[in-house]
Amino acid sequence: MMAARPPLWPAVMAALLGAGIVLAIFGAGIVPPWRTGWMLSGQVGPDPVQYWLGWAFFREDPWRWPPGLNPRWGMELGSSIFYADAIPLLALPAKLIWPVLPLDQYWGIWLLLCGALQAFFAALAVRRLGGGALAQVAAGALLVLSPMLINRMGGHFALAGQWLVLAGLWLWWAPLTRRRAAGWVLLAAAAALVHSYILPMVLALWLADAWRRRAWREAPFVLGAALSALWLAGFFVLRAGHGGAGFGAMQMDLLAPFDPGFWGSLPPALGTAEHPETGSSYLGLGGIILALCAALVPWRRGAWPLAAVLGAMLLFAVSHRVMLGGALLLEVPLPERLVGLAGALRASERFFWPLGYALMLLGVAGLVRRLGPRGAGLAVLALLALQALDLRPAYARIAHFFPPTAGTLPLRLADPEWRALAARADAIRLVPAGNQGPLWEEVAVLAAATRRPTDATYLARTDAAAARALADATLEGLRGGRADPRVLHVLRDAHAIAAAREGAADRLRQLDGVWIIAPAP
Repeated sequence: MMAARPPLWPAVMAALLGAGIVLAIFGAGIVPPWRTGWMLSGQVGPDPVQYWLGWAFFREDPWRWPPGLNPRWGMELGSSIFYADAIPLLALPAKLIWPVLPLDQYWGIWLLLCGALQAFFAALAVRRLGGGALAQVAAGALLVLSPMLINRMGGHFALAGQWLVLAGLWLWWAPLTRRRAAGWVLLAAAAALVHSYILPMVLALWLADAWRRRAWREAPFVLGAALSALWLAGFFVLRAGHGGAGFGAMQMDLLAPFDPGFWGSLPPALGTAEHPETGSSYLGLGGIILALCAALVPWRRGAWPLAAVLGAMLLFAVSHRVMLGGALLLEVPLPERLVGLAGALRASERFFWPLGYALMLLGVAGLVRRLGPRGAGLAVLALLALQALDLRPAYARIAHFFPPTAGTLPLRLADPEWRALAARADAIRLVPAGNQGPLWEEVAVLAAATRRPTDATYLARTDAAAARALADATLEGLRGGRADPRVLHVLRDAHAIAAAREGAADRLRQLDGVWIIAPAP
């Protein structure tokens, strides 16, 4: 007689609780698709503005091939929604339904989904590891109430898709069925449409699973799905600029999972390497204890492929510059070319996530082994309460991320003449051109509001050589009196103003304190 299938309701309850945690932390004001003020306020920096701009230009643009192309935002520097971090997994279908169901923003819904799916897949994994209903719900909530996730929700929205990593861990522990390969194909494609950091984590987990099962025939399908999704999102439109110099600069300190930093209130501060990712690996006191309980799980010979890939990602997170308590412990010399390639994934500390989540899930299995399903459920529930208590400083900090804001905000370039000038221009350019820099945000939002293409951009990756060439050509054009009369030029440094005085003095003026070359009447 076939065994009864375990009920799904605990995972559903965990998902509802996960979404509720996100609402409790960030507020319901982020959810309505017509409310954009919380993204454009600049409260947490330029990243949410970048995401909104990528979508605002993409939704108005005709369909192109591949579908992710987004050339009106950036013009010569433009690329695709992939490099705007606009979550192609949502942007592509949202553009498809845009004529019928307009969405001004979908990131609030995305954050809710991330909380729900994080808890859902954590609960499914716990179910597979022997946990009962209470353990599933409590573990799902604890893994949502994790600094690794909540920190990313405070600005790097695409990276909140860590549920994809948990789905990969669940697939590792799930029963071996014929549908397993299809699960990895779908997961690889989804990860490729979310973020370039999450994709290699998912592929590493698939590699471990395929290695264990000797299922190499899946490789063309899994890798093909990932490459196809990247192509659809416009990843390959950028020919240069993927590398970086960040490897070894934003690495994981060996004490990072245990250092509460600005997140925790209960453990003592340890002090770790200072960089923009500092604090993002703290497990929380409840998470630390749960991860330590993984030691109660006996070693199984078949687990070594997973251990190998998790260990490899941990080594990548630590990098060749090993830090302990903020001090350089060891630096392993590596070829410059290899460091440059690794720099494409600049913030290597993030590759601790799979190991951190795996240890916490295995910790539940260890508690089940020692205390039984009911006792483990009560223990995980107690750890969830401890986690919530420990993270009290984080709540106060996060409360300032998305404060109550008007549904929409006025343009920062407030003079009504900006709109009038934009209306008679074919495009709006920054001089000199370049990714980010002064005035990029104000000008890009003006261009989006007036539906004009612009080279005012902030993209995750750009071709630096192309940007320099465009900047030089634009400056030379101004000096030589060849400023396009159909373009509104916004000048953002002394060199641009001097060039305009040489070749376009008749149209040079100031508006809201900003020097511009107005388009011809």
